[in-house]
Parts: sequence; C-alpha cells; structure tokens
Amino acid sequence: MFQFLDFLRGPELDTLSIVVRLFLAVLCGGVVGIERERKRRPAGFRTHILICLGAALVTLTSQYLLLELKLFTDPARLGAQVIAGIGFIGAGTIIVTKRRQVKGLTTAAGLWAAAIVGLCCGSGFFEGAVVATIVILLAEVVFAKIEYFIISNAKTINLYVEYNESSRLANIVDTIKKNGAYILDLEITKSPNEDHNLCAIFSMKCPRKISHQALMTLVAKIDGVVAVEEL
Repeated sequence: MFQFLDFLRGPELDTLSIVVRLFLAVLCGGVVGIERERKRRPAGFRTHILICLGAALVTLTSQYLLLELKLFTDPARLGAQVIAGIGFIGAGTIIVTKRRQVKGLTTAAGLWAAAIVGLCCGSGFFEGAVVATIVILLAEVVFAKIEYFIISNAKTINLYVEYNESSRLANIVDTIKKNGAYILDLEITKSPNEDHNLCAIFSMKCPRKISHQALMTLVAKIDGVVAVEEL
C-alpha cells in the first residue's frame, strides 16, 4: 500500500527510518488517545502516545541489537513482553463501582491495541499501523453508537433503585410487574452514601411495548424513590 516508504523498511536502521517510525507511532497513538480524552477517560491523549511510542521503541531496540550490534537474539522477544506487560497498565484503568458496575474495559482494550500499533510502527509495518488506527477509531466512535442502540432496545435490563424506606420496595415491585416486566433477580443493599438509603438492583426482562427510559420514569415517580439508574 505504501510502496513509497519501502526505502524505510530496509535491513539497516538509519536516522530517517527511526524518526519516521517513531513519529508515526506518536501520530497513531495520539489519534486514538484524543477520542478517549474527549470522553474524560483515565487514559487519554498523552497516555496513548507514550504507550504507542514505547512499543515502537522496543521494536526498534530489538532490531538494533540484531542488525547493528550483531547480537544473537530473538527480535520478537521484547515485543512479546510489551503485549503481556501492557496488561498491568490496562488493569489500572478498570474499576468496579460501588454499584457493581465494571468500567474502563474499553479504555484498557484501547491501550493494548495502541501498544500493538506501536509495534507495527517500530517494525516498519506502516500499512498495518494506519489501517488498525482507523479501525480502532471506528470501534470507539461509530460502533459505540450501535452498541448503545442494541443495549437500549434489549429485553434484559439491570435497574439500580435507591429508596428511603423498606416499605417502598413493595410499591416498586408492583409498578414493575404492572408494566409487564419480569423480575429475574433482586439484590438489596444499603447506599454507600451518608444518608444510608436502601438500594435494590433489579435484573429483569422488559417488554418491547415499554422502553427502558419509560420504565425508569415510572419507577422514579414512586413516593420514596430517591434515584433510578440503568446499570
């Protein structure tokens, strides 16, 4: 695809080749990181750049040891450690909220993908790096809207309801059942806030005749209900 860059893929590492590969790593990592930064995720613009740049530098170092220093080494070994080691950074972006929601998985996956793109840049696989960056953006921007549409129209819904008195639970259950929803599971806890309200997490099947938002609105109107949120 990028035949005009073939002179940068040669067996010898020169200054221009190194600069182009590292610059492309910064560009690809930055493009992916901008999308995460706009959504205020824990790992954003600079983090993705550093990870992509670091992975590219690891690949260049492997090639330098083999081609320039003539050391008997496996050039793929350091790159393999990047793929495994990035999991520690990705784990730092994943959190489990007090409402038992898992957040940060997409960001962690994006960091891992950015590291792979960096390996592509460092090895001179420019086509793979550019195409992968475009596909990653599609997954994070376009496919996210498709995912939201699927979730908003799914039959199964997890509903977090916070209420101030234990007697309100019966009214909540009655409202849910009257609107055709079938409760699959119910978990009752206490709110982590200082007000110590009661909390209920409903796992249920919602009929297609009523939307998730409409059901949440009906539950929110019940006396004593403090908060309603879809998990």
